[in-house]
Amino acid sequence: MTNIQPRTGTRVEFQGVTKVFSSGNTSVTALDNIDLVVEPGEILGVIGYSGAGKSTLVRMINGLDTPTSGKLLLDGTNIVGMPEKQIRSLRRNIGMIFQQFNLMRSRTAAGNIAYPLKLAGMPKEQRQQRVAELLDFVGLSDRGGNYPEQLSGGQKQRVGIARALATNPTLLLCDEATSALDPETTHDVLALLRRVNQELGITIVVITHEMDVVRSIADKVAVMENGKVVEFGDVYQVFSAPKTQVAARFVATTLRNTPDQIEADELLAGDGRLFTINLTEHSGFFTAAAEARSQGVSINIVHGGITTLKHQSFGKITVRLTGDPEVIETFYQRLQRTTECEEILR
Repeated sequence: MTNIQPRTGTRVEFQGVTKVFSSGNTSVTALDNIDLVVEPGEILGVIGYSGAGKSTLVRMINGLDTPTSGKLLLDGTNIVGMPEKQIRSLRRNIGMIFQQFNLMRSRTAAGNIAYPLKLAGMPKEQRQQRVAELLDFVGLSDRGGNYPEQLSGGQKQRVGIARALATNPTLLLCDEATSALDPETTHDVLALLRRVNQELGITIVVITHEMDVVRSIADKVAVMENGKVVEFGDVYQVFSAPKTQVAARFVATTLRNTPDQIEADELLAGDGRLFTINLTEHSGFFTAAAEARSQGVSINIVHGGITTLKHQSFGKITVRLTGDPEVIETFYQRLQRTTECEEILR
């Protein structure tokens, strides 16, 4: 794409950001002392249930809302208290992608993409060239003349992505950008966002309530609850060993490798003891299992799953052990020291 050059993405840093909404005698803390850094060119997934503060976080970044306290730095510049004229200038480096696409129904796909370029004062010939390049980039070269009602949901979101890229931003904010799409279309849109990040070097912040989205696209993940970032780290670390209950619940929705209560009750009807083992590439399970087997203990995998993320494998399995009670207890105690191991009890 001739006029869309790779650029170093924006660095985003929250320093003690708090946002309190007040109405009469009532106040709600939407963000509570947020400290968070997104490095240039990273994709950060921000996940949480409704009311966790995700959308407020996004509104802080693009200057649509102002913190009650704290600092928000974009490439080292604190935008809190910045005059509106400067904020408008800053927004030219920030692209937005929305859940409901936010396309103008009276304009064609090309017209929607051209609109921010027209507002920026770009000459018509240059606009047309840029729009053609953007349509090609998102795979819609033959759809520029279509109106939104003539496009599928996935095509509309591709137009939304092209429009967000029109001003050559260094930061892209995606607020539930795939929530209105079916799984196959979601996969295609996420692949396009990965391409945007890899080829253009743009920093991307993805707001979502779907852990599958985080798993597919993000480098790091921030888990939010009640206005706080309760867990933050590399996606593999959070997925393979979540430290908070809310993170564990989100991980469970996408991996589904732990038996639910009905399945656990059925498994407990059998003989022996049941253990759920957290497997990583450094797990001690295989050594412990080999030693237990050498002493006559039977080990059967009865539930679980393994997945790969960022070229590393992890997962959980539930195993049934039958045989010498002392050997089984040794197996259990050893794994409790070396890896996460939980017994399923009646």
